[in-house]
Amino acid sequence: MQAVVIYIGDELGAAGYRLAGAQVIVPAPGEEAAALGRARQLGGLVLLCAQVAARIDADTLRQASSALSPLLLVVPDMQGQARVGDLAERLRTQLGLAA
Repeated sequence: MQAVVIYIGDELGAAGYRLAGAQVIVPAPGEEAAALGRARQLGGLVLLCAQVAARIDADTLRQASSALSPLLLVVPDMQGQARVGDLAERLRTQLGLAA
């Protein structure tokens, strides 16, 4: 059985992910959280563009990323307009190792 991969992001990124076989969602402004909710119901892996992730409230994003299923990954946007958090820095902070 093959897991469904869903990309949520802008048209440019969606075109590339569509070619790679992913289902894509390009949310209208203000519909980002709803798009994430739909994708979480359908997907085995949800790839969320950093630019879209920046427009979703922190609690919703935290809940989605801490869920065991589906796996949620925030990926860089194609235009480099939104920063993807540094995983190593985040882990150090969560483990209490940050200065």
